[in-house]
Amino acid sequence: MRECVSLHVGQAGEQMGNACWELYCLAHGIQPEGHFGGQRMGEEGDDSFITFFSDTSSGRHVPRAVFVDLEPTVVDELRKGTYCQLFHPVQIISDEEDAANNYTRGHYTVGKEVIDEVMDRIRKLADQCVGLQGSLIFHSFGGGTGSGFTSLLMEHLFVDYGKKAKLEFGVYPAPHTATAVVEPYNSILTTHMTLEHSDCAFMVDNETIHDICRRNLAIERPTYSNLNRLICQVVSSITASLRFQGALNVDLNEFHTNLVPYPRIYFPLSSYAPIISAEKAFH
Repeated sequence: MRECVSLHVGQAGEQMGNACWELYCLAHGIQPEGHFGGQRMGEEGDDSFITFFSDTSSGRHVPRAVFVDLEPTVVDELRKGTYCQLFHPVQIISDEEDAANNYTRGHYTVGKEVIDEVMDRIRKLADQCVGLQGSLIFHSFGGGTGSGFTSLLMEHLFVDYGKKAKLEFGVYPAPHTATAVVEPYNSILTTHMTLEHSDCAFMVDNETIHDICRRNLAIERPTYSNLNRLICQVVSSITASLRFQGALNVDLNEFHTNLVPYPRIYFPLSSYAPIISAEKAFH
């Protein structure tokens, strides 16, 4: 098999990951505790979902994913949420001191304390794979952990897994939805640092997703939960070719081959349609 490891970094990465894995489970008929049950999409006998899930001896399916944050608040929601039994506890890593929206804290100080543990966990996941094809990295460009620690992580991934594909799903900050005044600085620094280490980066920005929620989904005051669920629909569609049998983009390297014209211009924009509210879906 050609397995993919998902890395969810910082608050945005973890909340996107939580929404994505919930959708993956619904698509493949996997219950919140990891067992099969319910309706499965795709053909019978199609085991392509093994690229994202690993089997255990007890018959459970565990996501090939690592969740990392420098403070435990958001991670604890995963540990106690509906899908808490789906993830292996050692794949959820947190520290006690956050990056405080500061790139340098995420990259040079606080992040350095947990990077070895994170790389060790990724190494163990990679060892469980028959043929690891690469990693998917979910993060924001504006936060301290999402920017600083992701840069540090990708440097280490480049050293340890240089030839493996690395795809980013990044949330770019927008002026009207910014939570910190230093978000533009974090974005510039992490874009510069990851430019040499990423193969393809799918970008979304909060302001546009906000507008779509208000305009198309008739949500007057969208929350991060609304934004993440919309983003995860796009991510699920992009990764569907990896999780189901098909002919196009069945390998992470194919995304890079098909979408990136020049090595340093690897920022494709994703389009998704139709986006309609639940009320209009049943007119």
